[in-house]
Amino acid sequence: MSKYFKEIEDNMNVNFLAKLDEAREIAEIPFIINSAYRTKEHNKKIGGKPNSSHLIGLAVDIKAIDSRTRFLVLQALISVGFNRIGIADTFIHVDLDGSKSQNVIWTY
Repeated sequence: MSKYFKEIEDNMNVNFLAKLDEAREIAEIPFIINSAYRTKEHNKKIGGKPNSSHLIGLAVDIKAIDSRTRFLVLQALISVGFNRIGIADTFIHVDLDGSKSQNVIWTY
């Protein structure tokens, strides 16, 4: 059971949520989740990739609209061992999908 992310627990990987809880503790700021688990239909509707890690409960997008928030979130995610991170203007994507390339940070 997640400490901070109870509203998104359904269909999410418990180990992923535990690691996300740990990052949230370190950052000491709320993580506002824009997107978590997605159905195939919803993912297609919003233009998500067909192999999105959101489809298997291993990804979230965290709201980050300013540089300070972005820094705190990134620092915390990396410190707990997340190594697949995407950075956009308004959010940070993080996933724990072992079937994809590791130790990567990309931009949108």
